[in-house]
Amino acid sequence: MKSVGWITLALLGALLTGCMTGPDYEKPDLTVPDQWSQPLEGGETDASPERIHWWTAFSDPTLESLVARALASNLDLQTAESRVREARASLIMTGAALWPQVNSSASYQRRQSVETPASGGPSGRGTAVLSQNGLQGISVTGSTPGGPSITFSPDLTGSGNSTVSVSMGTEGAAAPPSRYSNLYQAGFDASWELDLFGGVRRATEAARAEIEAAEESRRSLLIMVAAEVARTYFDLRAYQNRLDISRKNIRTLEESLELVTARFNAGLTNELDVKRAEAQLANMRSTVPAMEYYVEQAIHRLGILSGLEPGALREELVIPASLPPAPPEVLVGLPSELLSRRPDVRYAERELAAATARIGVATADLFPKFSLTGAFSGTDDTFAGLRLGANHMWSIGPSIQWPVFDAGRIRATISIQNARQEQALLNYEKAVLISLEDVENALVRYAKEQNRLVELTTAVEASQKALDIANDLYKQGLVNFLNVLDAERTLFAAQDQRVQSEANVLTSLVALYKALGGGWETPEDPLKIN
Repeated sequence: MKSVGWITLALLGALLTGCMTGPDYEKPDLTVPDQWSQPLEGGETDASPERIHWWTAFSDPTLESLVARALASNLDLQTAESRVREARASLIMTGAALWPQVNSSASYQRRQSVETPASGGPSGRGTAVLSQNGLQGISVTGSTPGGPSITFSPDLTGSGNSTVSVSMGTEGAAAPPSRYSNLYQAGFDASWELDLFGGVRRATEAARAEIEAAEESRRSLLIMVAAEVARTYFDLRAYQNRLDISRKNIRTLEESLELVTARFNAGLTNELDVKRAEAQLANMRSTVPAMEYYVEQAIHRLGILSGLEPGALREELVIPASLPPAPPEVLVGLPSELLSRRPDVRYAERELAAATARIGVATADLFPKFSLTGAFSGTDDTFAGLRLGANHMWSIGPSIQWPVFDAGRIRATISIQNARQEQALLNYEKAVLISLEDVENALVRYAKEQNRLVELTTAVEASQKALDIANDLYKQGLVNFLNVLDAERTLFAAQDQRVQSEANVLTSLVALYKALGGGWETPEDPLKIN
């Protein structure tokens, strides 16, 4: 007994020392540029971004309302929340292996036995012993000169009305006596596997990293949903503005057609000018159905992003509105800040931590597993007998399990986990590089689109003046109608492209905010999970 006590104390001491297999995780120190390679030409500054919801920088109440509703009701975000809860439950399940496991059991049986006189007794008859236990069957022993005759009618309804009759082949045989008895059993057993080499603790470490990875995945999805709402909203307003331009141009072309028709009727021009005016009017009218479709499509998309049916927001959004202006200043920070701000980078880093911990889980299988087990049970023919301590049995003691031969399975598993950890490290490095690429591309796109918008604004102003001059000269008979048509086409194309460029500036800025990874850090995180 003393040796068992010393072994137990030694095992507990080893447990308290916290021996853990596998490598301890250290966050990789990756090298990133000190500055962005692209010049900040679009109003950006390298000051650290303020931790605000970036969609409020556009000062558009409708956009802010749409984003808030989407973040509260988007179905993909609700799925991401559920994954976080799943990961947290997995941590609890994994950590439960550190604690003792206790199980209890209890049973009750009602039994019946039947005996008949035996041969060799005073009456010279044989002995037949019949026992019936529930519906499990009948057993007969012994012999009689006349041979036994047994009839068993089991009760299949559970009411306890089974009948047994025994005939020994001798007239006047006495009816067999019967006996009923009860059997009560109760007990419990306990086991505790000591985590001497840290396999369970490494598994818990991996599960905790998986929770953090799930949270980063949810944050990344939050930014994606907010960016998708903003981009779709800007597309909606752009299509509405382009539709408005098309309708204004249709009215202008209708006036031009009336003018050229009147001149044709007066003999001042030919029918060719009339047909050219009709063709240009028809072409402009053909743009309206496509624009109307894109407007409805954007409204439907915003409804789905908000977790609603497609047409739920139609009354609210069908009224046209202007595109909001871009903020005058955009804070982009430094490349090094991406590692702490981009959720996808943080997710990859947490996956690397989990993969590193799983190496320790696999390595722990190389070592013996020590357990403490115990059991206690009692049996009696009365329920009160269980409480009085009769017929009790107990056991307690340590046990050890050590794989002696597994054909290299454990070491192969360790190699697999090492390879997965290497893959996770490469994925983390790739995530960092992609984040830098996203920001660099967004910076150059935002700056160049602003330059394009300036040129298109100049083109619209010049085209409008050219059309005014062409109309005046045509009315004076100094130029033909072809000059007017060409000036109209140029103006309409410039106007349409300018609206598209205005929307592109805003969507480029949204892409920049998304690449920077901001928007989720605020204390008022709408997706905070309790």
